[in-house]
Amino acid sequence: MLRFLNAGESHGPALTAIVEGYPSNVKIKTDRINKELARRQKGYGRGGRMKIEKDVVEILSGVRFGITLGSPITLMVRNKDWENWTDIMAIEGDPMNKKQILEPRPGHADLTGGIKYGFYDLRNVLERASARETTTRVAVGALCKILLEDIGIKIGSYVLSIGEKKIDKSEIESISYEDRFNNAENSELRLPILGKDEEFKEYIDKAKEDGESLGGIFEVYALNVPVGLGSYSQWDTRLDGKIAQAIMSIQAIKGVEIGEGFNLAYLPGSQAHDEIFYSKERGFYRKTNRVGGLEGGMTNGEPIIARAAMKPIPTLMRHKSLQSVNVITKEPFDAAKERSDITAVPAAAVVAESMLAFVLAREILEKFGSDNWIQIKERIEKYRQEVLNY
Repeated sequence: MLRFLNAGESHGPALTAIVEGYPSNVKIKTDRINKELARRQKGYGRGGRMKIEKDVVEILSGVRFGITLGSPITLMVRNKDWENWTDIMAIEGDPMNKKQILEPRPGHADLTGGIKYGFYDLRNVLERASARETTTRVAVGALCKILLEDIGIKIGSYVLSIGEKKIDKSEIESISYEDRFNNAENSELRLPILGKDEEFKEYIDKAKEDGESLGGIFEVYALNVPVGLGSYSQWDTRLDGKIAQAIMSIQAIKGVEIGEGFNLAYLPGSQAHDEIFYSKERGFYRKTNRVGGLEGGMTNGEPIIARAAMKPIPTLMRHKSLQSVNVITKEPFDAAKERSDITAVPAAAVVAESMLAFVLAREILEKFGSDNWIQIKERIEKYRQEVLNY
C-alpha cells in the first residue's frame, strides 16, 4: 500500500518524508516537485516566513537517474531559518528560556497538546503542529500527481471565498474546471475568475488594519478518474470518507463536503440525484454531478469535487485581544501577538490538491498493483476499455 510518514519541526533543521509503496519506472524530476512547493508558498496575505524560506526538495533515496526504483523514496526540504534557531531547537544540551512559550493561543494546539504530552514549554507542541508541516505533504503530493498525470488524471483547485468576500456559483458555472484552474494560477488569491483580485485584496488589507485574520472556502477537483475506485463493502473503504479525512487533516480545516454536500439536504430527491445516460462513445455518464463524482463510496467516472472550509488563523494582531491563561502562573493574559499572516486559504487549497492526489494514487495502486508502473499502466488502459464496453 502506498503510504508516507513525514517528520520535522517548523524551525528545525529540515522537514522530511518517506514514501513507501511507490512503483518503479516512474520518471521523476525535482523541478516538478519544486514547482508544487513554490505554489504552496504563494498567496496574498501570507506572512514573513514565506520570504525567508524558498523551499527546494532533495531526494535522498528511491530514485536513480530520474527513475523510481520501487524502494522507499526519501524527500527532504531544509529550513533556511534553522540557522537562527540552532540553540533554541538543539537536539542535545540543556533547555533554555529563550523563545519559551508558556502562554497558549486560543484556536491552536498549544494548550491541549501540552496537557496531552506533558509539556509546559508549549514550543514543543507548536513546532510540530505548525502548518509548516504541510511542506512535505505537498512534496509527496507532487510525486502522486506525476503518477496520476501519466494516466490522464488532472487535479486542481481554486478559492471560492475569503471571509465574507465570495465568488458566486453562477459566476463560474459556465467555466470549465481547467479554465478555473488556469485563472487561479494567474491570481494572487487563486480565484477562478480573472479581474477579481483587487477587490479581494482591499478586503484583506482592511482586515489587516483591523487586526483580524480571515478564513475561507476552496474547491479541489480531479478529472478523468476511472470508475470503481473505493468500495461500498466496508465503512473504511469508502473513498469519500478517505478524501474527507485527508483534507480535514490539513491545519485549520473545519469542514469538508463532497459535490453539492450540505445543499443536497435542502432538495427533494428528484432534484438531488444525477440521472444516468449512455452513448457508445462515452459509455455510461451523467449530465449533472451533484454528488461530486462519488456514489456508494466509489468513483463513478465524473469529476471528483470536494469543498473545504478553513477557519481564520487564530494568531491576531496586538490590538485585537483573545483571552487566555499562562500555564505556569495561571494568570490571565491577552493572547494577541503581532504577525502579518492574514489568510492562508490559497495555500491550503494547494495542500488539499496534494492530499487528494495522494488518496487517489493510493487507490489506483490498490486496484491495479503497485510494483512496476509500466505494467500498471497497461492494466489501467485495459480496464478503461472494459468500462467503456460494459
